[in-house]
Amino acid sequence: MKQSLLSHLICPRCLPAEHRLALEEGYAADEDIKTGILICTRHGCRFPIVDGVAMLTPQPLADPATVNTYETEAAVSSYLWGQYGDLLGEEQASTAYADWAALIEPQHGMALDAGAAVGRFTFEMSTRCDFAVGIDTSLAFIRVARHLMHKGTITFLLKDEGLLHREMTITLPAHWRRQQVEFIVADALALPFPRNWATIFSSLNLVDKVPSPLTHLQEMNRVARDQNAQFLLTDPFSWSAAMAPVTEWLGGTPTGPFAGKGLANIARLLQGYQGELTPAWQVAEPDHLWWTLRTHSNHYELIRSWYIRAHR
Repeated sequence: MKQSLLSHLICPRCLPAEHRLALEEGYAADEDIKTGILICTRHGCRFPIVDGVAMLTPQPLADPATVNTYETEAAVSSYLWGQYGDLLGEEQASTAYADWAALIEPQHGMALDAGAAVGRFTFEMSTRCDFAVGIDTSLAFIRVARHLMHKGTITFLLKDEGLLHREMTITLPAHWRRQQVEFIVADALALPFPRNWATIFSSLNLVDKVPSPLTHLQEMNRVARDQNAQFLLTDPFSWSAAMAPVTEWLGGTPTGPFAGKGLANIARLLQGYQGELTPAWQVAEPDHLWWTLRTHSNHYELIRSWYIRAHR
C-alpha cells in the first residue's frame, strides 16, 4: 500500500464513528508499505498489510479455500478479459469501461472505485482526478490489479476449450497514471475512508451483488463530498436472494417501499427520497451499455447495464 494513502484511512469496524488508523510494525520499500499492521487509534482494531495489500474489511476474509468463485484463476482470467478485452483487440470484447469512463468529468480530488475487480475503471479514473483508489473484497482481484499497477503489464492464461488455454498479455496505456492509483481489500458496505472525502465515486455492476444495497449507497453518500462530487452507478439489476434478502432489494419486487425497477428507485433515492441520501444529487437521464464476460472461446455472456450519472 502506498504510504501516501495512510493519512486517508479510518477504521471500518468502528463506523459510524470515524477513527484514524496508524501503522505499526511496517516495512516499506520505494514508498510502498509491504507488511505491517494498521491499528485503530481509538479501540485498537487491527488490520494487516500482507505483500503490499491492505486488508481493511470489518471482519477477516473467509478462507480462500472455501467455495468463492471470485478467488479462482478462472474468475480472474474472465474478469481480465471482460475489463481489458478491447485493449487485446478481441472481437467479442466491449468498450463499456472506456465508455463509462468518458462520462466522468476531470476534477481535482480523490476517486473511489467500489467493486473495482481487476482495476480497469480505477486506472481510467487516474486520468480524471489527483488519485484513484479501487476496492474489492476479492483478494485475488486486488493482487492482480496491484500487479498491473506496479508492472503495467500482465500475462495470463485464457481458457480456450476444456483444458486448452492460450497466453494473453495486457499492457496498460502509457497515459494511465499508475503511480496515482492504489488498490486495497475493503467492503463497499463499510468504507475505510472519512466522510466528505471523494470527489468521484463509481459503483460498477455492484449494487445487486452486495447484502445490503441501501447500505452501499449510504456509504457512498457518506464518503462523497457534499459539493463538487460526481457519482456513476451501473448495474444489470440481476437481483438474487443468494446475494441479498428480497427485503433488501432496491427494485425487482411488485410491492414494498422499493417496488418496481431498481433504476428508477435508485434515481429517486439520489434525488432525496426518504431523506436517505443528503444533500440531494442532481441525476442525469439514465442510459445503458452492453458488455461481455467470457467463459471460454465458445461461451460468452452478454450483459446490459443501465447507468445513472449524478452530481452535486
